[in-house]
Amino acid sequence: MLLTSLRRAASLAVAAAALAFAAPLSAQDLKIAVAADVTSIDPHFYNLFPNNNIAEHIFDKLVRMDPDSKMIPGLATSWKTIDPTTWEFKLRKGVKFHDGSELTAEDVVFSINRVPNVPNSPGRFTPYTKAITKIDVVDPYTLHIHYATPYPLAPNDLSTIYIVSHKVAANASTEDFNTGKATIGSGPYKFVSYSNGDRVELERNDAYWGDKPAYKHVTFKIIKNEAARTAALLSGDVDAIEQPPTADLAKIKANPNFTVTSKISHRVIYFNFDFLDRSSPDITGKDGKPLAKNPLRDLRVRRAMSKAINRQAIAERVMEGQAVPSGQLVSEHLFGYVPGLKPDAYDPQGAKKLLAEAGYPDGFNLTIHGPAGRYVNDEKIVQAVAQMLTRIGIACKVETAPMGPYSARASKQEFSFHMVGWGASTGEASSPLRSLLATYDAAKGFGAVNWGRYSNPKVDYLIEQAVQQVDDDNRKVMLQRATQLAMDDLGLMPIHFQFTIWATKKGVQYTPRTDEYTLAYQFHTAK
Repeated sequence: MLLTSLRRAASLAVAAAALAFAAPLSAQDLKIAVAADVTSIDPHFYNLFPNNNIAEHIFDKLVRMDPDSKMIPGLATSWKTIDPTTWEFKLRKGVKFHDGSELTAEDVVFSINRVPNVPNSPGRFTPYTKAITKIDVVDPYTLHIHYATPYPLAPNDLSTIYIVSHKVAANASTEDFNTGKATIGSGPYKFVSYSNGDRVELERNDAYWGDKPAYKHVTFKIIKNEAARTAALLSGDVDAIEQPPTADLAKIKANPNFTVTSKISHRVIYFNFDFLDRSSPDITGKDGKPLAKNPLRDLRVRRAMSKAINRQAIAERVMEGQAVPSGQLVSEHLFGYVPGLKPDAYDPQGAKKLLAEAGYPDGFNLTIHGPAGRYVNDEKIVQAVAQMLTRIGIACKVETAPMGPYSARASKQEFSFHMVGWGASTGEASSPLRSLLATYDAAKGFGAVNWGRYSNPKVDYLIEQAVQQVDDDNRKVMLQRATQLAMDDLGLMPIHFQFTIWATKKGVQYTPRTDEYTLAYQFHTAK
């Protein structure tokens, strides 16, 4: 009923906007509706995309990514290897924190060392710092970062770590960041306020070292319901939204008062299988009784499930054309993509044959879990997959939940088969390989989001060798081999790469990004 009401409100707003568009945009204020909760302002607490999206405004990193996920200078003006296991980073001089103090190498060292020590983190940034053995401060603007072995991914990894003030954050808790007490960065915007589940407010940092943002005051409104986000845009309550409903795109595009921009994302939408040797929690026989062994550990069952999925239909119908079917971890634009590695062809008869060969001629019962409102059309994707699996004899029920409680349960291996998304934030295949498919190993920082607990020693070996290869060609080959082996094994089941979509009202334009970030400082007044 609520969804129907919201969609009706959106439709009314379209009509109203066509007749009398909202008042002209203030050159000082920008209101953006985002699709997911921000769970913390502490930039090292939880490696969660909505949190990082806000951190991108308040804090800087040594290395930044351009809209196409290519590395560009950030706080570091240059980086190079000075011996096989040591990287030198030269810092930008004259960078000021929001309190006026200067940012130096000591702040970088403190920030990197803080990453593994933030209490109660549900998802650490340690995969990107674990390989560091020592950091030497050569002078206030020069760092030597040491690794145990040659480590070509140092710049990529450090493009994920936000730099905080040593002076301010030395004894600060995560709550001190959430209240603003410790939220002193050097980024293009200053922290004003944060209200969980409601909004984040920022103000332009006029002393920023880089290009100055166009808008002085920015409000990120958290509107998880897609129909409500659209209604907020069409009514003039916000100036821009991310993830407008794909079903409404044609209507929005047809209205001259609005603009839609999109770009293929580096985020793969995929399903995890339960690889644990147990009676899997959400699987029963057709008699409703738990199965003694976990059928998902059988490759024939996993392959049958993959063949049952019509990815092209999901891309065209569920995603309204705003997705590209995938059989691997990164799109063709990113380093480590495997040419010719395609998803399983839709083959329900072949799927039934494989199930029978595995000893499940009548299938089994399965509850599929998925997030609600985190990814584009996530609940619809889960429902579509459930229907397709049911047709081959795997009778499915669906349960979805907001990302916070959902990820907490998924990370504890409470599900049998569940949907997630992963963005390759470092711009290459090593990111999903290390985090999603490497054997879970907290000491190494590998498998941090390997929630299905897939494990293959051959894949692990290739990943570990790849991240030590200084030669780009050799590293690419190893990443491709690791990807191929993991996909042959169906360590997870890719569905597609989604397009990231933004809609703005007249007078506002946005530079779309592969990494999906909605960055206030990349909004401009339209010419």
